[in-house]
Amino acid sequence: MKGSVPLVLAAALASAAALAQDYPSRPVRIVVPNAPGSSIDIMTRTLSARMGEALGQAIVVENRDGAAGLIGMEQGKNAKPDGYNLTSAANGAMLITPLLRKNPPYDPLTDFAYVSLFALMPNVLVVTADLPIRSVRELIEYTKANPGKVNMASAGVGSQSHLSGALLLAMGGFESVHVPHKGGGPSVNAVVAGQTHWTLTPAPAVVSLVKGGRLRALGQSLPRRTALLPDLAPLGDTVAGYDFNGWVGLLAAKGTPRAIIDRLNSAIAKTLSNPEVKETFSNQGAETVIGTPEEFQKFLVREYATTAKVMKIAQLSQE
Repeated sequence: MKGSVPLVLAAALASAAALAQDYPSRPVRIVVPNAPGSSIDIMTRTLSARMGEALGQAIVVENRDGAAGLIGMEQGKNAKPDGYNLTSAANGAMLITPLLRKNPPYDPLTDFAYVSLFALMPNVLVVTADLPIRSVRELIEYTKANPGKVNMASAGVGSQSHLSGALLLAMGGFESVHVPHKGGGPSVNAVVAGQTHWTLTPAPAVVSLVKGGRLRALGQSLPRRTALLPDLAPLGDTVAGYDFNGWVGLLAAKGTPRAIIDRLNSAIAKTLSNPEVKETFSNQGAETVIGTPEEFQKFLVREYATTAKVMKIAQLSQE
């Protein structure tokens, strides 16, 4: 009986190797737990088109938005671990949604195989154009000088803009009244109209408004300067250590053979080197990111800890 264990293991490894060698022999599907037309959807479709060429097979993108991403993420978790059903996950569905629930249907750190991070999206701190503020330091000082009178808009409780703003308030040592809205559009429009004073929101939502003079940008959330927003200094230059951004990465089902993961990772790296892909990502306010599965997993561990800390700061309770 003992002698049969190595034989069974060897047979399983041989089967996995054979599967990986033939991969992919049919179209691959990527589930996006976000709505069609969103930045995450657009970048995933851009990636999948070129990535399909690198793999030699078509890649079909399927939107499964709903329940704040839970439906699509759970589908990805329960997929067969053969590399034919992948998930394009961002921080909202991957981290924020499960952290907001007492019994989430998936654990973002243990229930998936991690293929690669492929995009980073900075948030931009903007103020209404009529406010006499032209730097992050001036915003902090102005808010301290006007207690209870300066409002921070967000896309809603638990949204990216809410959490990024809450973290800035905590790390910067100042206070602002949180005004949640029903979505990113209404929250940004409220700042444009002067109904609220500032927001810290994903770059694509505000770049054109800044260029048009309807909002004033004070900084961006990456810990370094970026070619996406060359004129904006990192918020960390004023609030030391600030680093809280959007991101997107590709997942496979847990148990997917490593050879398939490596094949996918290599195809992503090749795809992201394409200038047209980089340009499309840039138009969505995102940097392309090339890295290993291990780097993606370590990134997720750090992001999970940071997001949990920010949610505690924001006093968000689990549902």
